[in-house]
Amino acid sequence: MNRLLVISIATLLTFAKLASAKDTIEIATFAGGCFWCVESDFENVEGVISAVSGYTGGQMTNPTYRKHGKHIEAVQIRFDPSVVSYTELLEVFWRSIDPTDAGGQFCDRGHSYTTAIFVNSPAQKKSAQTSKAQLQKSKRLPAPVVTPIRDAGHWTDAEDYHQDYYKTHPVRYKFYRFNCGRDSRVKDLWGVEAHRGIRKN
Repeated sequence: MNRLLVISIATLLTFAKLASAKDTIEIATFAGGCFWCVESDFENVEGVISAVSGYTGGQMTNPTYRKHGKHIEAVQIRFDPSVVSYTELLEVFWRSIDPTDAGGQFCDRGHSYTTAIFVNSPAQKKSAQTSKAQLQKSKRLPAPVVTPIRDAGHWTDAEDYHQDYYKTHPVRYKFYRFNCGRDSRVKDLWGVEAHRGIRKN
């Protein structure tokens, strides 16, 4: 067979595989308080390709960190469902937040730091509702689960300096996370299940 033809066929097969992989990528959207921390947690979950911090849930066209209206901090997660399922991501999410707190998360108080699951499809909505109902029924937590399940809407990426903050400002990030009491509260709430599915970074 002509060498050039062999190379061309191999190239086409490679592109076909890449296109197929791209078609399987899905998006999950979670709000769990400070988006620096949610982004850091989910980028350390096997099967997650990327996590982007942003604003959603409100009516403003171009929300910012200083002017966000009713938007809340959230993270848009691209994941490979052949490696990690949406249901598994929900389990990671629950065990990395305090789903009983309606006023914010940890040291961050106010609407913009509240939790939410923003579903991107009917299948995600069904999975999220089932997961929340099972958690509530289990009586695993000392208070009712208040995290709402909402339809995903307008999304705005956060400012560049917020993206991968845990990588670009590791010392400041670690000090903030420790000082805010996030990990200690999650550990108190979830015990050995705390941060299940998240690799240590």
